[in-house]
Amino acid sequence: MSEVTCILTAIEQGDAKAADKLLPLVYEGLRSLAAKKMSQELPGQTLQATALVHEAYIKLVGAEAQNFSGRTHFFAAAAEAMRRILIDNARRKQRLKHGGGQQKTGLNDADIAIEAPSDDLIALDEALERLAKMDKVKADLVKLRYFAGLTLEQAAGILGLSQTTAKRHWTYARAWLYRQITAAS
Repeated sequence: MSEVTCILTAIEQGDAKAADKLLPLVYEGLRSLAAKKMSQELPGQTLQATALVHEAYIKLVGAEAQNFSGRTHFFAAAAEAMRRILIDNARRKQRLKHGGGQQKTGLNDADIAIEAPSDDLIALDEALERLAKMDKVKADLVKLRYFAGLTLEQAAGILGLSQTTAKRHWTYARAWLYRQITAAS
């Protein structure tokens, strides 16, 4: 077993000090994953990669201990936690009390109104929820590829799919999501 897997097992068994040992081992991987997710966000994002890593880490090893079968499962769960945090952040920013639905006006050119950027991430999340109701495996494949940054081979391994089936599911899910998102806008 890798050191990360041993520490995850210790956390699972209630060792409170094991969580302190885990962060230094996984921090760079989580930071890289967060930076990749943040690069896909629209400009003007107020959440930074470091904050995203810390928030996701707290969700993963916080009060509710989760069972992880190994390093890959941990990083897939981290990607899911980051996805949820980004979606919650996008929804929070969209609410009226936070300025959602209002137009931005530049101070130098007050006559020109700038439309607020659309939150494609929310549309993707809603479409993924619909896909999960139809076919959870395809939705999980998209989450692992898009949010965890896994290759098709890695995602297929986690889901127990053959390469051919994973490729077919990936092609279908991308086309289905595209139709759902473009029809909604």
